[in-house]
Amino acid sequence: MHRVAVLLLPPVVAFDATIPPTLFGAATDEDGSPLYDVVVCGLTTERVPGANGFDVVPTAGAEALATADTVIVPGTRYRPAREDGVLAPDARAAFDAIRPGTRMVSICTGAFVLAAAGVLDGRPATTHWKFADALRRLHPRVNVDEDVLFVDDGDVLTSAGLAAGIDLCLHLIRSDHGSRIANDVARYCVVPPWREGGQAQFIDRHLQVDDGASTAATREWALRHLDEVLTVDRLARHAHMSPRTFNRRFREETGQAPGTWIRNRRVDRARELLESRDLPVDEVARLSGLGSGGNLRHHLRRGIGMSPSSYRKVYQGA
Repeated sequence: MHRVAVLLLPPVVAFDATIPPTLFGAATDEDGSPLYDVVVCGLTTERVPGANGFDVVPTAGAEALATADTVIVPGTRYRPAREDGVLAPDARAAFDAIRPGTRMVSICTGAFVLAAAGVLDGRPATTHWKFADALRRLHPRVNVDEDVLFVDDGDVLTSAGLAAGIDLCLHLIRSDHGSRIANDVARYCVVPPWREGGQAQFIDRHLQVDDGASTAATREWALRHLDEVLTVDRLARHAHMSPRTFNRRFREETGQAPGTWIRNRRVDRARELLESRDLPVDEVARLSGLGSGGNLRHHLRRGIGMSPSSYRKVYQGA
């Protein structure tokens, strides 16, 4: 069983700390057997002060990290990492005990801890938009992107602020076991299987909105028509806006250009079809709006490094 260790460093953001045990703990196979063994640990087994008025008592000490397949660091105000960009000796020793090849994950400001451990050097990463500049200043070798909800760089993944940890954990479950199980976990937690757009939509930029119009209804409509031609002009007509106004409002609400958003939703639809139906690749491409099997292969290889047939084999079984 895949073992997940959630490392709490004080003062821990308790909301972040509850996300991995809740979501991974809800992931089960068809027989109801758990798919993950989740342990919450500290540097010791003593209670870990929380950042929100209460403490958290871990069930294990740092020794749990040595046997973990995935290590997750929730958000924290841990001073050595947040202010000086380093780890104290006890935290450094804990990280040194982690096995090579272990999947490393952070939620929110947990990225400061991974960066202080050297895990993020030369890699893309994200954190809460409010603290992105501080992470960039402390660790100039980290490629910080505060516009996204999470970054998947293979064996190292980082999420944006707070609830973006839910998005990242669902993504991990989906990557490990497919959309059906991830969707079941999302349904149990009463959250969407994925959220549209990125963290950019939540950044406080004091955007001036001149009326109550929104692109949300048009986005919902587009999801039902992904197999059709969806130009900005057509989307704008549906939203009863000019193309210029629609494009600006769409970016403000989702953090993405309309074309990028549509392409990503089409890839999502193609992945669903590959996981759930035994259709020819060209038919999957047509139904998802990607046009051709070659185009579908291109986007899957660029996004997840797999061909459609390999992806189907992984998620439907050999």
